[in-house]
Amino acid sequence: MVENNAVSVQTCEKRIGILIVSYNAVTTIAKVLKRIPADVWSKVEEIVIFDDASHDHTYELAVGIKTLAELDKLTVIKNSSNLGYGGNQKLGYKYFIDKGFDIVVLLHGDGQYAPEILSDLYTPLVMGEADAVFGSRIMKDYGGAIKGGMPIYKYIGNKILTFLENKALSMDLTEFHSGYRAYSLQALRHINLDYMTDVFHFDTQIIIKLHHQGFRIMEVPIPTYYGDEICYVDGMKYAKDVFYSVIRYKRTINSLICYPEYKEYFIRLPVNENKYSELHYFMLWIGKQQDVLDIGCGEGFFAERLVDQGNRVDGIDMLEEPKHRKIMGKYLRTDIDQGLEHALTTFASCRYDRIMLRDVLEHVRNSFKLLTDCHQLLNPHGLLLVSIPNVANITVRLSLLFGRFEYTDRGILDKTHLKFFTCKSARQMLEHAGYEIVTEAVTIMPIESLLGVTVSNPLIVAMNAVIGFFTKLMPSLLGYQILFSVRSRLSDASVEVSVHSPLGARTSRPLK
Repeated sequence: MVENNAVSVQTCEKRIGILIVSYNAVTTIAKVLKRIPADVWSKVEEIVIFDDASHDHTYELAVGIKTLAELDKLTVIKNSSNLGYGGNQKLGYKYFIDKGFDIVVLLHGDGQYAPEILSDLYTPLVMGEADAVFGSRIMKDYGGAIKGGMPIYKYIGNKILTFLENKALSMDLTEFHSGYRAYSLQALRHINLDYMTDVFHFDTQIIIKLHHQGFRIMEVPIPTYYGDEICYVDGMKYAKDVFYSVIRYKRTINSLICYPEYKEYFIRLPVNENKYSELHYFMLWIGKQQDVLDIGCGEGFFAERLVDQGNRVDGIDMLEEPKHRKIMGKYLRTDIDQGLEHALTTFASCRYDRIMLRDVLEHVRNSFKLLTDCHQLLNPHGLLLVSIPNVANITVRLSLLFGRFEYTDRGILDKTHLKFFTCKSARQMLEHAGYEIVTEAVTIMPIESLLGVTVSNPLIVAMNAVIGFFTKLMPSLLGYQILFSVRSRLSDASVEVSVHSPLGARTSRPLK
């Protein structure tokens, strides 16, 4: 009794709303409203029916019920055009977010989900035990889905899809495809709904986003009911859409293609961790306890690794506020297209042991000016570390052989590249800008990103070893990125720089 009272008190402190999505529900909407328990009516602040431009009289009936039954907490809204199942949800969630609610429960107007257990959905949110609660028809508390009348083919399809989604997303849900849900609106405020689908696999996309962003998901058992309601879901199309939703998410987070519904998770220049990668070489060349300037630092993922290794990092980029801004000492938001004019003022008193230009020179119009400006920020013992895509890579050569030169979202032919370099032309550019090459290396083609698997996968480890061997033999042909460690010839210092000379590397003599 004490526990129930505690829940009641906390419920009163939370603003709870119920979103009823409906479409052509004239035969069911009255029953759904009648089945909502009196206790729920007393605890929730508002119940809103969003009628998605029904062709029948769902809206008129709901308005009549509100008037006749004097349901002050009931609001009825009719969309001017059909927004779809996902679009209707987006509109509903925005409605409750804008009104400052804490919790919203999604209920269907067709009666497929039991209003009698609404409190089971929102109570864990009230108690702070979860950020999202999903009803599961697969859990056995109410006898399971088959006993509730779910057709066997739907049950099997549900189980297969859920298994595949759990494997792909490293989750452990009993069901991905129930539409009976409750959300913390604090969580939904952090979910970008704008580019998500307007149709039925919206429910899958929102699970993916909640999981990706680390929100707590809980399942509660719900009864299964299949009656004479009209089903607007094409099962095969839905399964296909769900499958591709997961694929599109995986390809986005692996930085292969930036799909709009997941674009906030796309990392333009991901940190590749294989032992033939830019990360591997630059970490070796930078070492520890160094003062580092990361020009074109992006969100600061690389800087984070350097700080973990005991370095001090400042950053320059065009971003308003990088995700890892806090780990940097200084951060300057500026355009480096024409050099480092503003940076030379901001960092006038600084001299760095290492300056990084990671995949930057191909993006700026005046790369020569950028390189010469870096001289002023290097200390006498300092090294400038540069990575540049290799346009002479075999993949580009083969494309040209067949008459193709097509830009892509990322990679060697990234659509934002303004210039292209070979090993020879990159070397000449650096020397012309007043640098002596200390070490030169190339990275291997990132097949793990192409296949969407981790670098620790045993097959990938083996393949990378083979590719690494041949890349060492033919760096200009097989190299993916060209990496340079250079020092300024403008310095009067005579410095013996000892650096590791890894795959395909050439180490010059000390500057005299």
